[in-house]
Amino acid sequence: MIEPRWFSQPYPPEGASAAEGIRNQLGRPELDLLTILVRESAQNSWDARSTTSTDPVDYRIDVSTVGPAHIGTWRELLLAGAPANADEFPLRDTIRHGPVRLLSVSDRGTRGLGGPTRANDAVGSDRDFVSFIRNIGEPRDTALGGGTYGFGKGIFYLLSRPGTILVHTRCRTPQGGLETRLIGCTLWKSHVAVQNGTSRRFTGRHWWGDASGDVIEPLTGTQADTVARRLGLRPFAADETGTTVVVIDPSLDELEPSEAADYLAETIAWHLWPKMISAEGGNPAMRFSVTCDGVEHPVPDPRETSPLDMFVSAYEALNGPDGRSLECLRPKRHLGRFGAVKRIRPPLEPSRAGRMLNIETLVHHVCLMRPAELVVTYRPGPKPPSENHAYAGVFRADESMDEVYAKAEPPTHDAWNPQSLERPESTFVHTTFRRIDEALDQLLSLGGVARSGARSVALGAASTFFSGLVGGSWGIGGATAYATKPGSTATRAGAQEATRRRRRATASTDEDLYSTASSGDEETAHDAWNASGEGVDLADATAMGVSGRRQRPRVQYVGDPYYDDRGDLTVLVQEFRLPVPISQRVHVDLAVALPGVGGRETDPPIGAQMPTLVGWEDGAGRLHTSETCVIDGGESVWRAVVQPAPDTMTEIGIRVEAVSTP
Repeated sequence: MIEPRWFSQPYPPEGASAAEGIRNQLGRPELDLLTILVRESAQNSWDARSTTSTDPVDYRIDVSTVGPAHIGTWRELLLAGAPANADEFPLRDTIRHGPVRLLSVSDRGTRGLGGPTRANDAVGSDRDFVSFIRNIGEPRDTALGGGTYGFGKGIFYLLSRPGTILVHTRCRTPQGGLETRLIGCTLWKSHVAVQNGTSRRFTGRHWWGDASGDVIEPLTGTQADTVARRLGLRPFAADETGTTVVVIDPSLDELEPSEAADYLAETIAWHLWPKMISAEGGNPAMRFSVTCDGVEHPVPDPRETSPLDMFVSAYEALNGPDGRSLECLRPKRHLGRFGAVKRIRPPLEPSRAGRMLNIETLVHHVCLMRPAELVVTYRPGPKPPSENHAYAGVFRADESMDEVYAKAEPPTHDAWNPQSLERPESTFVHTTFRRIDEALDQLLSLGGVARSGARSVALGAASTFFSGLVGGSWGIGGATAYATKPGSTATRAGAQEATRRRRRATASTDEDLYSTASSGDEETAHDAWNASGEGVDLADATAMGVSGRRQRPRVQYVGDPYYDDRGDLTVLVQEFRLPVPISQRVHVDLAVALPGVGGRETDPPIGAQMPTLVGWEDGAGRLHTSETCVIDGGESVWRAVVQPAPDTMTEIGIRVEAVSTP
């Protein structure tokens, strides 16, 4: 019987990576360590799924404590050959003092960590063991896999207070048989120690296992099964393959173990819900479970949990006839598919997992994912008009673009950073965000449709305190807090951003701009916007030589709609400009939103009230009470003044058309 021992890696003559450098490769992520653990470990499990089985991958997290029956064995086995200085090897103090807490992440239905156990022997494609245990920074070898360069495995060491894990795995041998492997690994910090009477520098990497040869090898076969049983580790079933990574003394972010288990279960739902939903009545791609000291902590069902149910609906819309393809025009490339839904619903109860994603009481986000369908991030869009409104979108990159989006991700895979790419790849990511913004603008619009010779802009607001309870269409011009007063062009930061997005959508979809831009890609065409990030007016574009076509009239609104008191009358006011310097006639289309998607009422029921136009107010405060008004375009701010219908959501569509001159 081989007794496992520790081996500390000395610096070889040719040099090696210090433990500190490896630990720092995750950078300083915004997500907490428990969240990164869920994301990275599930990504590893998905990439390691068995290709010979159609069963779901079983992914499990267990929070537990080493019991009295096993703690003596832990102290006996896991201190053999360990460095004597606790500063250089803190596992020594962890095991000697107090109870030992464990966090075990396991998968089944995966191929386990197979292949050669020595890095110099791993010349073929089967090198899972050395990629996880020995090497750092290897590129992914799984087509359309979630992970890249293997930096995510560092989270296991970061989460462990003594930087130590045990890896218990079962894999197939080249001959087709099964082999169990057990090895321990520590990643702490480099140091100088005396060995055989001589001072030597050590990298801070340590391995625990079979020390009978010149390199620490994993315990294998019966010996691995026996030692795992003595340590109280979960055994493998007869024909089971997979991996269990045991994090010793995990940092639970000051949560009690049961609280941490609940948080992990909720985090799984937020970050892995695409793997939890079944397609066309089949099995889901993965099954998830969380326990704490043997007690199950259920993982929320995304179809039954708000607001994840909205993202599930958006995902289904993406795959259905309502989904849309997002395209880059220059260079021409299919980017992926997009789906979105909007709902009337009460504000969310904030949760710890939601707050980690900056989602608290209001959902106005798009879930970004690559073809592996693992959540990258939730990208916020314009805020809806009230806390009783919400929308959710899902964008899935096309398989042909997977490499581009993968290269835009940091080591934690939780963002797409176009600034880290060169053109044209950065163009594709920038354009993805613009296409999503354009799609959201259409989703949030109130039915305004551009017509020949005219431009229609949809705006909306709640007309009473109870408007949030009324279903129907709504828009980013809706009511939230109306602090702006007539005559003021100042807007809140959120309103400025919403306006900026609307302007960008107009610029980025305008064929005049793209058909005549001299640039070679959409990113350069996008650079025709001014330095503040706002869209360049067509009049300015003509002066710049971007477009020489006839200028079309359009509406440019200033800030959000707001309420104002005019004597005894409470009115809804929308400020706007007509930036094209020609004479134009403005009209207003008024309607009441109805429950459902896209519903609107233009013919009131008997006895019901409808919103009415009070008039058009110019910059000097003069009110023009005619149904239409002729205005000379320019920088002057005008106001559409509307009396809203009580207890409804008011829709305002402003149309503009050129006035023929003799």
